[in-house]
Amino acid sequence: METVFQATGLQKRYGHAKALSGLNMSIPKGSIYGIVGKNGAGKTTLIRLLCGLQEPTAGEYTLYGVSSRSRQIGRARRRTGAVVETPSFSPEYTAVENIRQQYRILGLPSFDGIDELLQLVGLGDTGKKKARDFSLGMRQRLGIAIALAGSPDFLILDEPTNGLDPQGIIDIRELILKLNHEQDITVLISSHNLDELSRLATHFGFIDSGRMVREVTAEELRSACRKCIRATVSDVKLLCRVLDEAGLEYDVLSDTEADIYGSISVTNLTLRLSEHGCELKTLRERDESLESYYINLVGGSKE
Repeated sequence: METVFQATGLQKRYGHAKALSGLNMSIPKGSIYGIVGKNGAGKTTLIRLLCGLQEPTAGEYTLYGVSSRSRQIGRARRRTGAVVETPSFSPEYTAVENIRQQYRILGLPSFDGIDELLQLVGLGDTGKKKARDFSLGMRQRLGIAIALAGSPDFLILDEPTNGLDPQGIIDIRELILKLNHEQDITVLISSHNLDELSRLATHFGFIDSGRMVREVTAEELRSACRKCIRATVSDVKLLCRVLDEAGLEYDVLSDTEADIYGSISVTNLTLRLSEHGCELKTLRERDESLESYYINLVGGSKE
């Protein structure tokens, strides 16, 4: 699988403090990759390194196959656009004027495509309205439009839904999906809104204390978080025999516990276990969210 970004043993120190401690990471081309981690886990540091705002202390990364140690890394970064921490724009300018300013910074030969770009992000009808008068959601979309001015293949978004109302969150979600599906743009998202991230991401990276704890696909995460019934019995081997006879899928957790998937009849299960001399002690429904999966993975309390 082709990768847009690959980090190997990436480290970043600030004095004696380690922000990144040998982080390994891989972002597949065409994915929406969600970074999950506590405050101080290293998410923003990683993004700043990727954008060229800081340099790693040790280790390296590649961007479109170009090493961070190469003189060509600046050229590779031209294929990226980013909104880091807060959208950057001139509040006294209109949306069109802000995009024109970015075109000039990038050295683009003409202003062609600005109207289409603003239509894409939902700001096509803002006219002469100054950016200072935009809502928070409109400002976020303007920031994304500025990041898209150079037609990047890779978009980096740091907390894109932070502070937005429910409709604003939906608008940003639909925009990100459109950019990914219709424009074939790979997207990296850092977000504390885990529920929203679970609606978007195709891949997840769980970071803790500057290290990558686990990388999973959305499909693998759904499998880990899907609904099941957790059964506690006197003998899990006998439970497995009963479940095999019933054609039910399950995961054995210990000598006395197993997770059962699919629809089950509690009465029938109890009777069948009794026939095999196995006592059913407890049954409880389990439906793990991304939030609880993350907490169980890295430990600690949710933020």
